[in-house]
Amino acid sequence: MSRSLNRSARLRFIESLLLRSRQGVTVQEIASACNVHRRTIYRDLILLDEAGIPIWQQNNKYGINRDHYLATIRLGFHEAIALYFASRLLARHADEHNPHIVSALHKLATTFPEPLADLINHTAETIRSQPINNQYVEVLKNISNCWAENRNVLITYLSIHSDSPTARELSPYVIEPSNTGGMYVIGFDSSSQSIRTFKIERITQAQPLESTYTIPSSFELATYLTNAWGIMAGQTTEKVALRFSPQAAPIIKERIWHASQSLLPLSDGSLEFSVEIADPREMQPWIRSWGAEVEVLEPKSLRQMITDDAQRLFQRYHK
Repeated sequence: MSRSLNRSARLRFIESLLLRSRQGVTVQEIASACNVHRRTIYRDLILLDEAGIPIWQQNNKYGINRDHYLATIRLGFHEAIALYFASRLLARHADEHNPHIVSALHKLATTFPEPLADLINHTAETIRSQPINNQYVEVLKNISNCWAENRNVLITYLSIHSDSPTARELSPYVIEPSNTGGMYVIGFDSSSQSIRTFKIERITQAQPLESTYTIPSSFELATYLTNAWGIMAGQTTEKVALRFSPQAAPIIKERIWHASQSLLPLSDGSLEFSVEIADPREMQPWIRSWGAEVEVLEPKSLRQMITDDAQRLFQRYHK
């Protein structure tokens, strides 16, 4: 860092350095990074503490308590609008009430004029009225902390395909909401020695470990999810072909549903829609949402699943 940098810029740099360092940094390391004397750093640390930055000190090292740290972010109006949209989508797709969304929305509302502020606060209060699953909140908190600090976490996972939970040591690479609902953690699973995806709502316990990990430079989320319809990726893909009715075809044409999609208009006004994805089962809720306006052409396994669903639905309404 240049000596010409003023104190306010240096304080911001030190705050960022402390926040990024899970194990903490010494005064000498900070002084070297800032190219100033240690006495200057001691004075800067006092100023940060007086400014309300939750600094901890242990074994001659300094760091920031993330649980009590409030980040300072300067947002333009349209940037705040974008964050509001993101919060609304997250709240709609989450399977569990996340109280942190509520507090974030209330803080975001302070950046807006009326009546937008009232609308955002109302959104927050609507979410607050939902019951809180404390187990989910604690699990999400622990996994988020481990993700931020590159620490491994021991999870207890209850799969929908199993009657008993299993313990797994996980290296969280990313936490990702799914457009099909729920929050997921993607990371390296020591049990299978592979990158796996776990739904956080199905994790009953998450215990932070002391061991750390490094995310491989070869891992890139967008690339990893390229062949996923929602969140379930894989090494291989399977073609899914659907035929939409003339009534539904214009709606399907309005947007890109998947990067691999192919559209083939038919002479009767219907539309053949096809994608290449890792797990066709993940498309079931979306396909069912179209009712009789869509027909599964392939694969046969997915066509049979939708057929079985339709038969069960028929039997339920014709008892």
